Formats: sequence, structure tokens, C-alpha cells
Amino acid sequence: MNSTPEVLAVLGDLLASAAPEARGALWQLDRQGRELDANLVRLPPGAEVGEHQEDVLDVLLVVLEGGGRLAPGDGGETLTLSPTTAMWLPRTSRRSLAAGPDGLAYLTVHRRRPGLSIKSAPAAAVTYEGGEAPCALDRVCPGCGRMSQESAPKYCGECGERFPGR
Repeated sequence: MNSTPEVLAVLGDLLASAAPEARGALWQLDRQGRELDANLVRLPPGAEVGEHQEDVLDVLLVVLEGGGRLAPGDGGETLTLSPTTAMWLPRTSRRSLAAGPDGLAYLTVHRRRPGLSIKSAPAAAVTYEGGEAPCALDRVCPGCGRMSQESAPKYCGECGERFPGR
């Protein structure tokens, strides 16, 4: 794990170099051992992100370019988005986003979401077919030593460490 500060991206350069039709996540924070997630997102003019709700995490949204509007799902007042606007999106809040005529580019930052885990089948459903068990070392987290229930995990569900090579 790197404990030295580093420049990960120059967001203005990423936006300037992206193709005009590029949309969605243009950049994501991807360092191992991190406790945050961050995404640089661009929506073309008139594009929308439908109403949704984040049940677990608060999200910070910072507008970098363009503009648009955020409509709360509770029928509250529509909020205007413009460059340098920073918004707190509390967990459980419903909202939708719409890009204005110049499109909308924004950064979202939130606590890292723990990896999803798949639970084992109930013991009654497992049948013994004999033979040697497969090696499962690739499912042991390099950070905390926990064995993942997933067959090809990307992140540890316990500590969030990314599995090597995935």
C-alpha cells in the first residue's frame, strides 16, 4: 500500500482530452487499500440520470463543467447545478440529474462500498463427488487473510483490499 501522496489525475485535462461524445465515468479512483471511491462523470447535453437512491452511503457531488439540475425525489425544489457547486447527497435521499445545454461534468466522492459477497449453498444442497478439493489460495485476501466466498473476487468483502490481477 502506498502511503505517499500522489497526483492521480488532472480532471480538467481528462475532460479536455475525452472525445466530445464520451459519457459516463471517464475516471475512477482505483488504488488498493483506499477507503474512498471517486468517479469523474460526464453527461452530454440533455442527458439524464433517472431517479435513484443510495441507501448506504452519503455522496459528495462537485460540478466541474457545464450545468444542469438535480431534482429531489421527495418533490422538493429542483436545485441548479453550475461549475464549482458542491452538493451533499445524504444516504436514503432520492434524486435525479439532468444535464443542461452545455452538458454536465461532475466528480462524486463517497466512502468505499464493501465488496459484494455470495453466500455458500446450504449444506443439504452440496453433494460429495469425491476427489481432491481445488486450490483456493486465489480466494484468500492478501490484506486480511479472509477467504472469499466468491469464486473470482475482485475486492475483499471484509477489508476492501483488491485481489491481485483482478
